[in-house]
Amino acid sequence: MSSLMAKSVGGNSAVQAAKGAGVGARRFVAIGNLLGYQTKQLFPTKTGRDYEKTALLEPLWDVRDQMTVYRGLDHGVKGGHFAVHSFLSGVLNSEAQNRPDGNVTIDQYLADEVGFQTRFPSLTVGSEGGIHGGCQIAWTKSGVRVPPVTNPAELFEKLFVTDSKERQVRRAQENQVQASILDSVLEEANRLSKQVNQEDKDKLDEYLTSVRDVEKRLELRQRWTNQAKPKAPFGKPANRNAVEDLPMLYEMIALALLSDSTRIATLEIGGDFMPQHLGIKKDWHGLSHHGNDPEAIADLVTLEKYQIEHFGKFVARLAKISDGERTLLDSTTVLFGSGMGDGNVHKNSDLPILLAGGGYKHGEFREVPREGIKKVPLCNLFVDIAQKMGVETDSFGSSTGCFA
Repeated sequence: MSSLMAKSVGGNSAVQAAKGAGVGARRFVAIGNLLGYQTKQLFPTKTGRDYEKTALLEPLWDVRDQMTVYRGLDHGVKGGHFAVHSFLSGVLNSEAQNRPDGNVTIDQYLADEVGFQTRFPSLTVGSEGGIHGGCQIAWTKSGVRVPPVTNPAELFEKLFVTDSKERQVRRAQENQVQASILDSVLEEANRLSKQVNQEDKDKLDEYLTSVRDVEKRLELRQRWTNQAKPKAPFGKPANRNAVEDLPMLYEMIALALLSDSTRIATLEIGGDFMPQHLGIKKDWHGLSHHGNDPEAIADLVTLEKYQIEHFGKFVARLAKISDGERTLLDSTTVLFGSGMGDGNVHKNSDLPILLAGGGYKHGEFREVPREGIKKVPLCNLFVDIAQKMGVETDSFGSSTGCFA
């Protein structure tokens, strides 16, 4: 598979020549896993540029100049497995009801702001299997989980398989019906707005905002219905399992960015990641409650190294793809980590966070205060990412300012 993948991305790729490729556009990718990483084997002890090579940083050693390792960042939330979903939002879904933006995740927030320039405002890739149901990395402003694309074959079809003429006609008809429904809804809402009091008017404004979001998505669908998708640089991949499929999912996310099919993507390694495919007999969740057993920790380090190795290969891949006068990595901010700081004790603090690309100055291990008035929330980094994406905001989630 590696030779096939090596041919799939290159300077003269059919995908790169695709109409509308957004050369130099800002992009964002976030990768998270369900059960965290062994932070004792991840974080160095020495801060700055000459930090030491740890067991889990070893697979990234060749790309360390392209990334920054952070320690001390989290959201100040608790809940173990039930708080992992806050990784990209900073807000628990159960506490989001009265917030204007709910528990929207940074990928969906950015998609709402800049995602309408591409066929897909965002791509959410993950699984529907494993503990506590499917992957929950991405959430909308209205508190709805974004269902993931669950395997390479499905992602391939989404990116590269153009609908048949019959399907295109059917979609155009569906779009027309939806457009007339929206017209009726807006007409009724405008009529109501002249009759209601201020409190109801505020609620009506919220409702209209949701309607406008639907309108934007409909416009997007109409714009792309009859436009062919980019040509695939390889055949449709077979689905195998979450372990062996991981490199192909990364590859197709790279192609999605390159072809400007999307500028925002998330990948969650969920509960269906089976260590058996790495020669490890126990299940991942069972291993995560290792109780300091050296054998269980060694198995976890093996499977976590595999995940980190393919993140490193993704970073290296983006660094080799040209994007105008810079590389695709220069144009793409890549966040890697988890909403779980320590799976053994269900801790959601002191999260493992790596940041690559995006035009940031990299090559360091940075430790920030974890407690007290100087504590730096992870959402401060999200504010900075949003600003670099061209979004004018000074707050996001549980932020207290912009990351310095």
